[in-house]
Amino acid sequence: MLVGRADLLALAERRIAESRERGHVLLFAGEAGIGKTRLLGEVTDRLPAGTALHAAGAYPRDAEAAGGLLLALADALTRSESGDAPERGRRLRELLAGSADAERSDAARHRRILVGELAGTCLDLLATGPTVLAIEDLHWADDLSLEVLERVADGVPTGGLVVATYRSDELYPKSNLRAWRGRLVARRAAEEARLDRLDTEGTRAMIESITGRIAPTETVRRLHERGDGIPLHVEELLAATGERDDAAVPDTVADAVLLRAERLGPVARELIDAAAVIGRSFDVDLLAAVASHDPDAVDDGLTQLAAAQLVVPGGDGRRFDFRHALIRDAIRAAIPPLHRRRLHASVARAALDAGFGDAFVSDQFEQAGLAAEAHRHALAAAADAVRVSAHREAVDLYRRAERTMPSATPVPARADLRARLAAELAAVDDNRAAAEKFASAIAIHREAGDEVSAARLVPALMAVRHLLGDDLPARRRLAQTALDRLDGRDDVRAGLLAALAAATMLSRLLDTSIDYAKQARALLPAGEVSALRRQIDTTLGSDLVFAGRAEGWALIESAVAEAADVGQEAEASRGFRMVGSSASVLVEYPRATEWIARGMDYTARVESWNDHHYLAAHDAHVRWATGDWARADETARRVLADGEGGITTRITLLHVLGYLELGREHHDAARAHLEEAREIGERMGELQRLSPALWGLAELALHEGRLADAVALTADGLAASLEVEDAAYLFPHVLTGVRARVGQHAAADARTFLDAAGALVRHRGIPGTLPVLDHAEGVLLLAEGRTGQAHEALVRAVAGWRERGRVWEGVQAEADLAGACARTRRPADAAAHAASGLQWAREIGSPLLERIATAATTYAPQGGIGPLSAREVDVARLVGEGATNREIARRLVISPSTVSTHVEHILAKLGMARRTEIAAWIAAQDAPRAGEQVVARSSGRA
Repeated sequence: MLVGRADLLALAERRIAESRERGHVLLFAGEAGIGKTRLLGEVTDRLPAGTALHAAGAYPRDAEAAGGLLLALADALTRSESGDAPERGRRLRELLAGSADAERSDAARHRRILVGELAGTCLDLLATGPTVLAIEDLHWADDLSLEVLERVADGVPTGGLVVATYRSDELYPKSNLRAWRGRLVARRAAEEARLDRLDTEGTRAMIESITGRIAPTETVRRLHERGDGIPLHVEELLAATGERDDAAVPDTVADAVLLRAERLGPVARELIDAAAVIGRSFDVDLLAAVASHDPDAVDDGLTQLAAAQLVVPGGDGRRFDFRHALIRDAIRAAIPPLHRRRLHASVARAALDAGFGDAFVSDQFEQAGLAAEAHRHALAAAADAVRVSAHREAVDLYRRAERTMPSATPVPARADLRARLAAELAAVDDNRAAAEKFASAIAIHREAGDEVSAARLVPALMAVRHLLGDDLPARRRLAQTALDRLDGRDDVRAGLLAALAAATMLSRLLDTSIDYAKQARALLPAGEVSALRRQIDTTLGSDLVFAGRAEGWALIESAVAEAADVGQEAEASRGFRMVGSSASVLVEYPRATEWIARGMDYTARVESWNDHHYLAAHDAHVRWATGDWARADETARRVLADGEGGITTRITLLHVLGYLELGREHHDAARAHLEEAREIGERMGELQRLSPALWGLAELALHEGRLADAVALTADGLAASLEVEDAAYLFPHVLTGVRARVGQHAAADARTFLDAAGALVRHRGIPGTLPVLDHAEGVLLLAEGRTGQAHEALVRAVAGWRERGRVWEGVQAEADLAGACARTRRPADAAAHAASGLQWAREIGSPLLERIATAATTYAPQGGIGPLSAREVDVARLVGEGATNREIARRLVISPSTVSTHVEHILAKLGMARRTEIAAWIAAQDAPRAGEQVVARSSGRA
């Protein structure tokens, strides 16, 4: 796949078309490995039919032989089967062979004649009709060939196009190619187009086109950084290291770099070794201090390095950069180990004297093997990184401090370092490593008898253990153990109680959570507005909104805003997470969209990646719920591919992907996602992780005709919600459960289920969940034959779902209302609601919802016909269309066994024996009658 070159392909296609009226020369320039050959191949593959193509290329030693490129063209022409191309090839060969016989005294005159004749032969070739001459690697071309091509460029005939490539990094000062290119472009005899390096998204697209799967963000970042966006380097790195963080430079790249370095003089070689030790970008003064050469020698050496295209000057005049990261890596890897360590030590001391930052100095000391110095500077640099929210950098620095920690470090300092590292690991979403470091720090403090310091770390350990999937009892034990071991210290006890409030809130034990929160608040100094108080307020606000109390929103939102204003990043990030995800679940989609967007921006800025990924997962959920399925799918798969965000993020993404696959009728994929989510949810024992998976599996069972399974799953969902008096996760089960029971002709059971579930939904009174009560009631009333009441309930349901922007139930409500309208003799309204649902389903791209909406158009406008009920008429019409029982079941969203029963009843009522008789009877009944409106029917297409 050619990535990021659409503009250049479009340019080439325009010039090919324009060459039919005026000849043209198009030059593609770019660094080695940038993709010129691939682009040229794509251009020539797209040539219009009837266009003659002749291709040639220069080779590294061609510059030493006069006419080498033209000889390659001659060879290609003699092998061609296009018109008189072989004759032109032989003519080029003859002219080139004759050039060697010219007498020295007549060399200038002979060359002028020779150039004219060679150019004329090429122009004759281009004049034979639509013809393209494709030439690669002009940077290796000899002077004679370039001179001939310049003559050709001045007179390309109509129908002719020359497309050539060369390396822009081979345009050395005073080189013939540089002067040649300058003359042609200046007088517009040729047009130059440059191939730029790929940006991050271009690198991502390239990686994904090669691997055939979504690329994790960290893999993209690493390969883009090391490959500099040069396609060949990215491809070589991917082939050599895959998705591992491997420092090895591909042999193909390393060999080319080292070959170029061998040609350097001794001072330049010494300088490039020192520069490679300093880094990708290096300060000239620091380089000079390390190299110990006089300024003139350093200047001369840098000039050599720049001329060899190994380094390029920075914008400020004080720095140079390696042209590619891999050049630096290859040079550094070739330095003998002991010499490399000595260089690192020299760089570290020179950098320290020059006032360079602790991060750079600590790295140089570690590479030099000087652990104590590396440790001291790493600690200082890590603290600086934390202050500016550079958490990934802080992780690297604290890891370096841990690696280089002196053996005599006191116990409290050891524990403190591990706790600081754990906090940064949690911030960047490496929860498993964070849990290990927190637990280790707690153990060290306890071994030293410092229970207070140990207890301070327990809430953070509880949080990361939750993200790893630990159930509530395991996390409560951590807090209770710490409380039991504490003697006094109200501030520390308050933190543990606040952690218990958060843990029980996540399990939707709302009353228990509120009780813990109140206990924690009581231990805080009156009037103090601390990070802990804001944490408690966020938890309480979440308790309240899930209890159906709207004042909880203001409590959470004010806590978030205040925390962000005073720089309490952890509490602000958690608050954004809570308000965004809560609004996502509680069908408050405008609030969710606003706060998720704000939260993702904030958490990215402060590098709170766990919260960022969790918010991204809920962004995908909101997009699924409101009908932006393409973005939901893209977001969910990309975050899932990154493998970050903890188990709670993964479960949310699995829910979203399961729902999307169900809506697209990819049942096996939906089942795989939802079963995985169910297994994790059962292990965690949290309603909010388990119930959405149960509902998705219940919907899947319903649409596969496994009504008993759907009944059982919705019963499990109701039972789980009854344990904690939940309505937020129960409401989707209500409609699915009623449909499944109605499909079993168990209206009484459906009524019992609706009464029990509906009572809980009404008790909480969460606004976004309430439309399900009218919807489920309408479906049940239709089954009970009370069509007038059903119509009223479904009108309210459609309005409710539309107001909330919820697509899944909204489309189905339109279809259900269409049926109610048809059965209450409102054919025009039936058609309108069916069309509305169908349009909504098509906008989001859901075959399942489209099928449900399409089925609504088959409702009989006047209810039943003759002895048949309205539903039997539906079945009869589909029998008349030739549909099988399974096809009818899918169209009417009922089970195949129910269809079979309907068909038997129809045959019995009409006194018939065969399906063909049903088809004839329904056709006669449906014959158009003057002045009668008939609801449009569909066989699967609109």
